Amino acid sequence: MAAQDRISQLAQQIGDRLQNASQAPEEIHKGVQQAVRGAFDRLELVSREDFDILMDVLQRTRARVEALESQVAALEAAVDPKAADAPAKTDATFPKADDAPATDDDR
Repeated sequence: MAAQDRISQLAQQIGDRLQNASQAPEEIHKGVQQAVRGAFDRLELVSREDFDILMDVLQRTRARVEALESQVAALEAAVDPKAADAPAKTDATFPKADDAPATDDDR
């Protein structure tokens, strides 16, 4: 379901709850709160705490990958001194526009 549909559904639910304005304010508040909580649950949001934990894990993982890449480069340089002169090409790098293979239009 698209986000716009979810928002429309939420607005409809809130409108339905507010139509019964003769109810006590506490009941209206509870009804609106339930509708909003249900909408947020369907959006599959994560808490700020979970987000911060995942960001910390990601940063540590990136640091570890960078350390391993430098170790691999050092080991490759020790095994093949000629490779030390050429820049290391990893899967994470993309070819420059100049390095792109020729197409039929280029020929």
